[in-house]
Amino acid sequence: MNKALALSLVISLFCQAGAFAADKFMNTLDNELKRSFKLLQRKGTYPLYYLAYRVFEDDYVSLKGKFGALTKESDPSKFRNLQVELRVGDSHMDNSHKLRGSTNTVTHVWSDSLPIEDDDKAIANVLWRSTDKAFKAAQKQLTLVKASRALKVKEQDLSGDFTDEKPCHYLGEVREFAPTPSDWQSRLRRLSGLFNKYDRVRDSAVNYSSERQISYMVSSDGAVKREELRSNLVSVYAEAVADDGMILWFYDRFESTDADGLPSEAVLTEKIETMAKRLTDLTRAPLAEPFVGPAILSGRAAGVFFHEILGHRLEGHRQKDEEEGRTFKEKIGTRIMPVFISVVDDPSCTRLNGIELSGSYKYDDEGIASRKTVLVDKGVLKTFLMSRSPVEGIPHSNGHGRCDYVSAPCARQGNLMVIADGDKRVPSEELKEMLRREARRQGKPYGLYFDEMAGGSTFTQADQPQLYKLYPLMGTRGFADGRPDELIRGVDIVGTPLASLENILGAADDLGVFNGVCGAESGSVPVSASSPSLLIHTIEVQRKPKSDDKPALLPPPPGRRQP
Repeated sequence: MNKALALSLVISLFCQAGAFAADKFMNTLDNELKRSFKLLQRKGTYPLYYLAYRVFEDDYVSLKGKFGALTKESDPSKFRNLQVELRVGDSHMDNSHKLRGSTNTVTHVWSDSLPIEDDDKAIANVLWRSTDKAFKAAQKQLTLVKASRALKVKEQDLSGDFTDEKPCHYLGEVREFAPTPSDWQSRLRRLSGLFNKYDRVRDSAVNYSSERQISYMVSSDGAVKREELRSNLVSVYAEAVADDGMILWFYDRFESTDADGLPSEAVLTEKIETMAKRLTDLTRAPLAEPFVGPAILSGRAAGVFFHEILGHRLEGHRQKDEEEGRTFKEKIGTRIMPVFISVVDDPSCTRLNGIELSGSYKYDDEGIASRKTVLVDKGVLKTFLMSRSPVEGIPHSNGHGRCDYVSAPCARQGNLMVIADGDKRVPSEELKEMLRREARRQGKPYGLYFDEMAGGSTFTQADQPQLYKLYPLMGTRGFADGRPDELIRGVDIVGTPLASLENILGAADDLGVFNGVCGAESGSVPVSASSPSLLIHTIEVQRKPKSDDKPALLPPPPGRRQP
């Protein structure tokens, strides 16, 4: 009996045993998957060997406050989006194989919207239509792949296109989605009104949102998944303009799976007041100059630093793509950073240092259990982040196949954690003194300290320079002669990954966590990055572009003055 068909029968037996008895929607997905898989195996030039249905169901509601008033209150919204993942050929070569020279990166997934009501016929109709389109597209794509391989030079990595994995069977609890707690309306009015005291703040917002996402999956190799992910988010934004026209801003976010896990109003009040005062001070700070020298990245900033310069370059699919730079492809088993630094990615971890981690999940979007993956052990590169697309020497997934609701899964970061050996970690003040000493040793008048980071970007393609760019929101000069620190503004951090990783000199005994959303080939996914504060031997900064527009000619309205 065909192996894939036999595994399909496993699903049938699983369902008959009552696995989906309480979930009419999953029954519909499973029944149509079995029907489509059986019939399509007899069609086309290339045999169907894998079929999966993924559905992302999303419930969402939000409130937005600005300067003491609500500006928007959304009604609860809901959508369902289907992904049909369909593979023809075999696991050694199928229609997901990268077609060199093509800009089309999604070749084995078809996406469509689904009815939000559990109507069997309406849902089955979309599944039928989308599966048929995906199958026809797959036949065409594999023909192109085979022709390309015959006409182009031999690929360096000849590993297959799909791994054989143990299918998951997980039916997590699904709870009712509750509307926005009523007290958040008055709370947002009070919190957003705090910015009225600061005349330098020209725009601001305090927003609250609550979201429930349920990810469903059934597949022909026996995978069954229903996992609920919840997010309650408070975000704070403030913007000001310096006298030279430079737009300055701060943003912070606080996220929890439960609304009761969010910071109290008193804590949020303190954070907003601090943000507004720092932003006001920043408008008066001198403009930074291009600089090369020592710097400290705070824990949150260092987390973003590693996410961009290392994390993206360790994503598995980049190691076999001929058009990627593959910075670390041949470096497994070699030292790529100081021996006192290790790096892991652990989506199974939900909380660190008392902070909930955004990149947590039980099963990835290919149905593989999340797990702790040691990427770098005492400076030595050990492995890559892996989806079900194998690379040479690493034949299996480690639970990092992730995607949003329209994109095909690929290897992505979850919760990236930078760990420094205890005997190399020093108190934060001592690390700052080490910065001053290093500046003196290098003959520099000062070193830099970066606390807040907006995010970053990086180039990984072979036809582009292997650079990264980080976007600090503010910086501080720590003078070598001991003068008081000076706030500065208007710089971006730039560099190359290999040199930057070798440049780490020390770490503090603190820990910072950056939660956010990362965009890449498989769409936008929630991630976290954590690290102690790090002292870097050399960092290069360049001036940030700015507007030439003058600040507002009119004074702010009455009531917008700081007491």
